[in-house]
Amino acid sequence: MTHAQRDIRRKLRALRHAEHTGNVFETCRYFGISRDTFCRWKRAYAERGEQGLINSKPCLENSPLRTPPHIEEKIIYLRKHYHLGQLRISWYLERYHGIKISQAGVYHVLRRHGLNRLPRNAKRRAVLTKRYAKQIPGHHVQVDVKFLNLQTSSGKRVRRFQYTAVDDATRIRAIKIYRRHTQLNASRFIDYVIAKFPFRIHTIRTDNGHEFQGKFHWHGKDLGIRHVYIKPRSPRLNGKVERSHGTDEGEFYQLLTYTDDMDLNEKLAQWEDFYNFHRPHQALQGKAAYEILREKLQ
Repeated sequence: MTHAQRDIRRKLRALRHAEHTGNVFETCRYFGISRDTFCRWKRAYAERGEQGLINSKPCLENSPLRTPPHIEEKIIYLRKHYHLGQLRISWYLERYHGIKISQAGVYHVLRRHGLNRLPRNAKRRAVLTKRYAKQIPGHHVQVDVKFLNLQTSSGKRVRRFQYTAVDDATRIRAIKIYRRHTQLNASRFIDYVIAKFPFRIHTIRTDNGHEFQGKFHWHGKDLGIRHVYIKPRSPRLNGKVERSHGTDEGEFYQLLTYTDDMDLNEKLAQWEDFYNFHRPHQALQGKAAYEILREKLQ
């Protein structure tokens, strides 16, 4: 429901309440409005119907202050397809389209089209915590597993496991999906991460899940990688990889239609490249992960 629709609904309730009770004073007291305000609403409704109950007039199509239509189209596309917030949309447009528009300007466009509120499952809860980051790429790599409950078009449920590695210093990420949740697949994933990351990995940090025990631990040792466990029931200690899973859910899986594993892996590879090379990260002040890597290597 848009802001204008909520506005109309509230005012209609007040007008109907007065009709039902026959007492304008009681209605004004119940809705917390003045008698003059009620009379203005009633007069506007009588003259122009529901359109008369909208608080502010829409921005004129030929107004020099209105955002051009081609920019509005890009803002709406990024919101609908990627659920990006105002700030990240502003960064994205400047980076990839050379379009400078403020965060407030993006918000006004979204509000005008009824998109100023993210879907419930895409909203992010603010967490007050102390941020930290290693300065050397590969010094600490956080590894975790995201459980996927997918569904085919026929309604069949499919369980898959996304193994994820995030470099603490740069936010560069490697992701791969497996059918089974085992130490063997966890070990294979580390081999994939080593081949994927353009720097040497010193330490990997995981939780105490069964997939990261014995065989996995010694596989890392054989590769010359130190393996440490976080404290039990302390996912915040692997906060970057945990947070990246929230991004996956809001910007990838929520928009995904599962057909088969081959299609899923192709789309996942595209998402991995976009996340590393193109996606503006709020924690990185709008820069992409590989931009941070270049800066650190200099």
